[in-house]
Amino acid sequence: MENQHHCEIRKYTPLDLGKISTYSITERQNLSNIHLFAKPTEPTDGIKAFFESLPEILASANLRKVIDAIVLARQNKRPVVMSFGAHVIKCGLSPLIIDLMKRNIITALAMNGAAAIHDYEISLIGATSEDVAESLRDGSFGMTKETPEAFQIASSRGATEGIGLGRAMGEKIIADNKAYTDLSLLAWSAKLDIPSTVHVAFGTDTIYMHPNISGKDMGESSHIDFRILASIVSDLEGGVWLNVGSAVIMPEVFLKALTIARNVGNKVENFVTVNMDMIQHYRPQTNVLKRPTRTGYALTGHHEIMFPLLRMGILSRLGSENE
Repeated sequence: MENQHHCEIRKYTPLDLGKISTYSITERQNLSNIHLFAKPTEPTDGIKAFFESLPEILASANLRKVIDAIVLARQNKRPVVMSFGAHVIKCGLSPLIIDLMKRNIITALAMNGAAAIHDYEISLIGATSEDVAESLRDGSFGMTKETPEAFQIASSRGATEGIGLGRAMGEKIIADNKAYTDLSLLAWSAKLDIPSTVHVAFGTDTIYMHPNISGKDMGESSHIDFRILASIVSDLEGGVWLNVGSAVIMPEVFLKALTIARNVGNKVENFVTVNMDMIQHYRPQTNVLKRPTRTGYALTGHHEIMFPLLRMGILSRLGSENE
């Protein structure tokens, strides 16, 4: 056989550990120490003591930083904007969000179309979120009549009068005066004169399956809302942007609104962004936490646990500031 090349077999012997260099543990920089540890508290100690007892490590430390940022924004009269998806409504968090709006802690809302649909349905009958798997079988999924009728009336007025979809829906819910109006985020936004914008994506929501929906009215009224949001984001310096439970639409909307704000000459550089979700997705990580700002925090967990926790932390801090 011609020109056969054989690989040389290397021989290895155990490395002599006697040559290792060491140093005293007292000289080492450590990422964890007992001063950061959690402190046991009793239920009778109260909520303030509970938050002070949390370990100053990782997600717990980030939760405290988010609370601090929101409290600071409120003290400095800067915006705290909450953008969110539909799951936030279905998890039963509307009463807590309304409370934070009444306290002038949340100063603006921005939601996708599905969130607005669930908010309206709650105001109408006190319930929402059908069994999709069941209703999909016979083609009845999304085929209730009241919801698309209300959205068409509101979108037409929102476009014609230039007030946008969110404000028009809020005022319609108030005017209809149904049994559960006081649980509507859109209605309370209108009552408190807080901006509430709705950002639709055609084809994603059930109302677009109905013949009475006008794409022209929906598009125009939602585009007005987008321009309102761009104005809100233009004033975000020193404020906080919360993205809660929206993996695609609201992070994309935020990025475009921020681009407009900076393009027309507004200084929007020093602000805090937060993404709260059960899973940290690509777009919120990139378009909310990384690209727009140097200070972004991810809080991972179920909304029905994490948002009440955040609210109590904020109220605890505000209470201690007033002592």
